Amino acid sequence: MTETRPSGIADTDTYITRMFAAPRAVVFDFWLQPARLAEWWGPVGYSAPAEHIVMEGAVGGRFQVCMIEEATGVEIWTYGEVLEFVEPELIAFQLSVKRPVDEEPITMQLRVQFHDHGERTRITLHQGPFAATEMERGNNIGWSMSFDKLDAAIAGIRP
Repeated sequence: MTETRPSGIADTDTYITRMFAAPRAVVFDFWLQPARLAEWWGPVGYSAPAEHIVMEGAVGGRFQVCMIEEATGVEIWTYGEVLEFVEPELIAFQLSVKRPVDEEPITMQLRVQFHDHGERTRITLHQGPFAATEMERGNNIGWSMSFDKLDAAIAGIRP
């Protein structure tokens, strides 16, 4: 599901909306609990072991995740701080991503809103700023694949 971009969000930023078949508290929990994050974080071909995930659900809290490319074992570390936290409505982070191909970490913000639609939840995700070359690396595709994995993880816990 894609919405019209609100004004002020650059074309090179990632802006995605997606509906999930679970109540907001359930979807929010998949972002808050390391074991749940490990079930879906990262695009197809990547894993994020729970032992490398830290998610402190409070303003000023620490966030850390390591995605591992399954074919090569290459690690991509993300470190961050929680800037905003309103359970179960909003999580915003300041992130630093260190990929092996980059000499310097890429810094950006990630803001995720959880919209209550009864037995369904709509996530609105905004990540950036990015340079145009960074967007070419497939950030939108990566989030889409991650959200496909999140859909599957949610389905696994539903009756």
